[in-house]
Parts: sequence; C-alpha cells; structure tokens
Amino acid sequence: MPSPFPGMDPYLESPDLWPDVHHGLISEIQGSLNPLLRPNYVARVELRVYVSDEDDPGREVIIPDIRVESGPKRLGASKPKQFSAVAVAEPLTIPLLLDDEIEEARLEIRHRPSDSRVTIIEVLSPANKIRGSHDRISFMNERRETLASAVHWVELDLVRAGLPSVTRPRLVPSDYRILVSRAEEQRDGCYWPIGVRQPFPPFGIPLRGKDPDVPLDLRAVLDAAYDHGAYDLSIDYRREPDPPLQRKDRTWAHQLLREGGLR
Repeated sequence: MPSPFPGMDPYLESPDLWPDVHHGLISEIQGSLNPLLRPNYVARVELRVYVSDEDDPGREVIIPDIRVESGPKRLGASKPKQFSAVAVAEPLTIPLLLDDEIEEARLEIRHRPSDSRVTIIEVLSPANKIRGSHDRISFMNERRETLASAVHWVELDLVRAGLPSVTRPRLVPSDYRILVSRAEEQRDGCYWPIGVRQPFPPFGIPLRGKDPDVPLDLRAVLDAAYDHGAYDLSIDYRREPDPPLQRKDRTWAHQLLREGGLR
C-alpha cells in the first residue's frame, strides 16, 4: 500500500516512527541502486559513530528520557544497620549518566576493482539538524572532509524540523531538500528544494570518472519503505502530523486525506 502523499509523507517524520523509517529508507535505497551498480560498483551500509553525553543538545531525540526510580527490595536482603544517633535515609537507585556511543547508518558506494570509496549517501535525522548537537558536529565534520576529498556527497533531508545543513548562502525555503556535490565541482552543488505537496524529482547518483550517473527514484524508494514497514498500520491520518504542517498546507492535506478515505 503506497502513502497517500505525492512525495514525502509528513507522518513518517514522527519521532516514534522516524528511527525505523530511517533504516528502511537506507535499506531500500541500497536495494534500488545495487542492481544498477553491478558489476563495477556496490552500495554498502556503513556507520558513522559519535559520542553523546548529558550535555548534548541532541540527546533528547536519540535517547529516551531517564527516569529516577526507587529500587525494589531484594528477597533475603539484610536490613541496614540501625544507628541510634543519626537516621539514614533510604537511597534511590538511579541509572548512571554515562556517555553513549551512537551509531548512524549511511550508504557508501564503492568501486569494486579498486575497493575505493566513490560516493557517500546520507539520510539526515533530527539530531543532525539541532544546532550544537554532537550528531550535527560529527555530521558536518564528515561532510567537510568529504567535500575536500575525491568522494562525491549526496544528502537527503526528509525531515522538516530543525536547522538545514546548508545555512550559507541562504537557500530557497523548503520542507525537504536534496543536495548532490560532485568531487570535481567542490565549490558548487546541485540543490533541489521540495515542498510537501511536490513529488520528488528524478536525479542521478554520481560515480567514478566518465561512468554515467545511476538514477535514484525516491518516490519508488518511499513507496517500498512504506509498504515493507507496514506504516499504514501505525499512522492515524485523522490526527495532525508531528511536527505539524504549516497553515497553508493543512487544508490541502486535509482534503487529500479525505479524498483517500483516511479522514
């Protein structure tokens, strides 16, 4: 069953669903590209690893809230020693706020004969778009290093919340964004601003040298991820999406869902 929206389904951006959607999109992009990349290239899932601590502004979107609870009494546990002079309060048991090593999946296209990295494909997550978050710092550092190398960079921003990765120069405001930077054109990148009402444009994933781009059909990828993830069973289209749509798009979305029998 496909999503009722012509492009990105804003209901997939829900914090409850997005981690699963993120993995699904990467898997479907890999499945879409590999038949076209054979035999000289292959798309592989790789991990970008960073450390998140309690001062990380992005921590709340990647790690559940920490609750303080009193520990249950163990059977057979001895009673604490009684002190006549000073009363000792029972302690609470709390989780220690240790640093967490976070892994974020991305795709790498590799040239098989040389086993060299050719293209990185990143699907942004909410933590990538929080100013000052450890995830954003790690992401931006990796992008900076890639743009200064002989590796192509492809960035898919399919979440409306947060700060876009490109802030200078000021870009055309949009709900979603596709960015392709070719290694041979480091100072310029191809940029597609996309609204929630728009279908995704066809675009190519760059490869090595004079090898032609391979096309990526994001609409087909989203349909496959939506179907394989059975997201129609988890989404209540009678409610507003999280984050909510802008006022100008709410009426349009309401009519679209009503015509589809979902409201």
